Amino acid sequence: MALTKTEWIELEHKAAQLRQLTLDTCNWAGSAHMGGALSSADFLTLLYHKYLNFDPQHYDDPDRDRCIVSKGHIGVILAALYAQLGLVDKEDLKTFNLTGSSLGMHLDSNKVKGLEVSTGSLGHGSALALGDALAARVLGRPHKTWLLLGDGECDEGSVWEAAMATSHYKATDLITVVDRNHAMIDGLTEDVMALEPFADKWRAFGFDVLEVDGHHMKKLSQAMEQAMAASEKPVCIILDTVKGEGISFMAGDYKWHYGAMDSDKYARATEDLKEYEAKRVQRAEQEG
Repeated sequence: MALTKTEWIELEHKAAQLRQLTLDTCNWAGSAHMGGALSSADFLTLLYHKYLNFDPQHYDDPDRDRCIVSKGHIGVILAALYAQLGLVDKEDLKTFNLTGSSLGMHLDSNKVKGLEVSTGSLGHGSALALGDALAARVLGRPHKTWLLLGDGECDEGSVWEAAMATSHYKATDLITVVDRNHAMIDGLTEDVMALEPFADKWRAFGFDVLEVDGHHMKKLSQAMEQAMAASEKPVCIILDTVKGEGISFMAGDYKWHYGAMDSDKYARATEDLKEYEAKRVQRAEQEG
């Protein structure tokens, strides 16, 4: 069902809260993978607050939908998201990536409730997600599996091996999402290892492809609903995003794949996020 205006505005506020809590966590830790975390914020907000059949009170329900975040280095936003959902104590965010914390830079599924698998070795999430989707088919389980990849991660051959198998087995209950923020740890993706024509690659592997503005809630919602209704081919949603979106000195800068925070940067980023939220809410009010 399409977003109502009220729902759209509420989701904008949820996303804004998630971005700020992610920034707070980075500030407490001193540093984190902020760029790719912020580019994923809108998708994760929509998924967990609208579409994912997932009850934080029953996070181990066998019929729950699964979300496998293959780009596991964005643990800083996942920790904030799980705190938002009540799965992580917000006080524990203050220890993120510090000695003795249960919240490492790459989250551990043995220590974090609701985290499906431990990821971070890039390229592994695709096969894990496919295995989960095929297991659901064998067991007669109704759940869907969502897979979030990074675009730089798609340099890994294992991503394409899994894509080939996903298409072969017609795993339409596995929805692949790529955070196409156009940057990776060492530079822009097209400079480091060109991906284009990216959408055509996924089509060649047997996917229907949806390309969407990953920072527009309504358009993103429509793409997710279309993917959920697929029955003939698996779907890959390519999110056109900006690394570090919402913070002026991070946006579009690959050097913020991972970066350190100080008090001045934190204060400036907080003001940026307030302004960004206001602009996003204004758009929802005008277009909703």
